Order: sequence, then C-alpha cells, then structure tokens
Amino acid sequence: MLTVVGIVLLPDTPELIWGFVAFALLMAAMFKLVFPKLNQMLEDRGSAIQGQIEEAERTRQQAEELRRQYEQQLADARVQAEEILAEARTQAEEVRREAAARGDEEAQAILARAREDSAAERGRLVNELRGQVATLSVELAGKIVQKEIDAEQHRSLVDQYINELSGLN
Repeated sequence: MLTVVGIVLLPDTPELIWGFVAFALLMAAMFKLVFPKLNQMLEDRGSAIQGQIEEAERTRQQAEELRRQYEQQLADARVQAEEILAEARTQAEEVRREAAARGDEEAQAILARAREDSAAERGRLVNELRGQVATLSVELAGKIVQKEIDAEQHRSLVDQYINELSGLN
C-alpha cells in the first residue's frame, strides 16, 4: 500500500504484523539472553570501578598518614637539631671557660715562678753584693789605715752592717 499522492507510505498489513512479531521475538530474546548479560557486565564494571575508587581512597588515606608521619618526623628532627646546637653551644662555652681558667692558672703559675726566680736572683745578687762590698771595704779600709785588717773580721762587720741596712727596708 504505497501511495505517493497522499504521501502516506505504510507497508502492507501482513508485513506490518510479521515485522511486529519479529520485533517482539527479538526483544524477548534480548530480554532473556542479552540484557541480563549486559546488566551483569555493567554491574561487574561498576563494582570494579567502585573497588578502584575505594582502593584509591585507601591509598590516599595512607599517603595522608605517611605525609603526617613525615611532617612529625621532620618536626622531631628540627627539635633534635636545635637541641644538638644548644648542647654544642653549651659545650663550646664550657670549653672556652675551661680554657680561660687554665690560662688564668698558667698565668698565675708563671707569675709565681717569676716571683720565685726574682726572689732567688735578688738573694743571689744580695749575696754577691755583700761579698763585693766586703772585699771593697777591706781594700778601702786597708788603704785608709795603711795596714792590713783581718779580712774575716772585716767581712763579718760588713755583713752585720748590710743586714742592718736590709732590715730598714
């Protein structure tokens, strides 16, 4: 029933019925065989995607936990570094104080040795001067008196005189 004039182009009725029956059988077969497998495939795919999403979330949470641990370790390392620096500064200050104390002790020891050396040298010089003064005095007295005075007696007199002079200082 094809008419061109009225512009309606419909197939014949038996062809339309057979087409409808074939379509219904095809749809029934698809509902029975194809759609369940398609639905199962879509559900499996959805489950796989959901599993991947959950795995990604777990991985993200683990990464976040690792990041927090890393930041905590970094903060702990900074604190430890500050403690080490503070301890090093304290030790350096202690070493400096000990070195200064040792330097002071050595300076005091050097001064004490210098005083002892000075006193010893002074004593030696005093004894040497006593001998020279005694000798000069004997010679001078001998020239003045024009006779020889007993040197030993004269030395004892000079030593006594020098001791008296030393006592005045």
